[in-house]
Amino acid sequence: MSSETISHGHTAAASVHSHDSHEAHGHDHHHEESFLTKYVFSTDHKMIGKQFLITGIIWAIIGGLFSVLFRLQLGYPEASFPVLEDLFGKWAAGGRISNQFYYALVTMHGTILVFFVLTAGLSGTFANILIPLQIGARDMASGFLNMLSYWFFFLASVVMFASLFIQTGPASGGWTVYPPLSALGQASEGSKLGMDFWLISMALFIVSSLLGGLNYISTILNLRTKGMSMTRMPLTMWAIFFTAVLGVLSFPVLLSGAVLLLFDRNLGTSFFLSEIVVKGEILPNEGGSAILFQHLFWFLGHPEVYIILLPALGMVSEILSVNSRKPIFGYLAMVGSLFAICILAFLVWAHHMFVTGLNPFLGAFFVLLTLLIAVPSAIKVFNWLTTLWKGNIRFTPGMLFSIGFISLFISGGLTGIFLGNSTLDIHLHDTYFVVAHFHIVMGVASFFGMFAGVYHWFPKMYGRFLNNTMAYIHFWVTLVGSYLIFWPMHYAGLAGMPRRYTDWSNWQSFNQFQDMNRFISTVAMIVFAVQILFVFNFFYSIFKGRKVTSTNPWGANTLEWTTPINPGHGNWPGDIPEVHRWPYDYGKDGREFIPQVEPIGADESKH
Repeated sequence: MSSETISHGHTAAASVHSHDSHEAHGHDHHHEESFLTKYVFSTDHKMIGKQFLITGIIWAIIGGLFSVLFRLQLGYPEASFPVLEDLFGKWAAGGRISNQFYYALVTMHGTILVFFVLTAGLSGTFANILIPLQIGARDMASGFLNMLSYWFFFLASVVMFASLFIQTGPASGGWTVYPPLSALGQASEGSKLGMDFWLISMALFIVSSLLGGLNYISTILNLRTKGMSMTRMPLTMWAIFFTAVLGVLSFPVLLSGAVLLLFDRNLGTSFFLSEIVVKGEILPNEGGSAILFQHLFWFLGHPEVYIILLPALGMVSEILSVNSRKPIFGYLAMVGSLFAICILAFLVWAHHMFVTGLNPFLGAFFVLLTLLIAVPSAIKVFNWLTTLWKGNIRFTPGMLFSIGFISLFISGGLTGIFLGNSTLDIHLHDTYFVVAHFHIVMGVASFFGMFAGVYHWFPKMYGRFLNNTMAYIHFWVTLVGSYLIFWPMHYAGLAGMPRRYTDWSNWQSFNQFQDMNRFISTVAMIVFAVQILFVFNFFYSIFKGRKVTSTNPWGANTLEWTTPINPGHGNWPGDIPEVHRWPYDYGKDGREFIPQVEPIGADESKH
């Protein structure tokens, strides 16, 4: 590569200037920090990343608990649980969750886990922690905007949490909040104040995502260290970059949908409401279209799947390469496939709407584009498997979760091919088949990517290791449990079992699945208990975990492992290191690994 032979003294004056200006930024923080400046109003990217992670963990416990509670209802429809009445009062009178509150729980479970856990936990956490460390920057482009991004997320969390305690109950329009149910307060209790709270919370969340996304893009484009060309960036950086682009382009569309829905609810407009009769009363609304909201929602909703998945894809690529002790296979193909996913993610949204009366001719285009997105995903899978092939694999917890991620990504992705076909989708839409598909590929797989990232970079975050024994228990129970929960649902879905129902006992045809439902509920409780074990391991290890003794415990090449064990604000105490090679020189010329900061040798072979 000709770029490899860039002379050392090239633009020396410019680099000295940039280093000096960075230095000034890095060293004015050495005075004693108060609690407020260190934890509350911190502009340090590492602290903000940790804040996102810990807030996400709290939300994950709440969202996961909701799923366990409604799984109780589904597994044991005839039983009553007094504990539910103690928890929810009138919503679970006699120890049985009312139909309406069940829907509210489902809505909250979906919203919390998709937005407040996975989006914040993957983009918010790892973008913040890794971007400056992996590209060689002191901090984000704007520390202040970065801090605001977290506090808007926190504010959104507070509003969403408050909605759980209001008299009419939280929003219950499904996590997709389709009008007219969500637009009319008289439609259900969960469409009253709780829905306003939901919409305001989502608007604040979108502001947070946009502030974060713009910051991530500008940091990656403008603050890379000397020698760090785009093609020398770790795949994690590429993935986070494309994620931020997806978010910045698609989130405003949901914002417009949420704001217009607030107008419909409170100001008498008719964006999403046409001629509707409620309880014999003809409403004055006319001319709107509920389908318009679906278009606006899914224009964000499908890119959102990839906003969650892409950071996981990037982190898994990095962790696989480090722990296989092999270069990542097909680096440029991996970047290209990330780019292709990024483009195609915007062109497939209407596959969620095949049953809304969408023009079949138009549907055919969306079928084609949906099936097309399988190609870059397959490229990634083949490249991962080739990276693993004949590698000197170390089964660290991060590596296990990365391999588990590949398994889930394949098995969950394959079922998406069925749903992407409009003729099959007419049968499968709104059945348990859909629930099984997106939980495996987007829910559990993304969680596996997040866990892999936490286990791998925890030593960088806190200067300690997580407990390995608890990590291995966590991995095996979660992997096996996830398959035992969601795999059987495919069969129930093929039989036509509808989602979002509390009780199927009135249908003779679905009674055969009662034992299966009970089994799924039992496994779900076990898997949830193991996630609590992970949370314990996380917080225990922050204070009591085994201390990291080396700056590079995994023998990795990327720049974050050249910083001190506990890097201060500014990351590197001296000059920012210079980059001379790509990040995947493992097993080259008889050496186990060659860090990015090491200059290219005179007789070194090409990668």
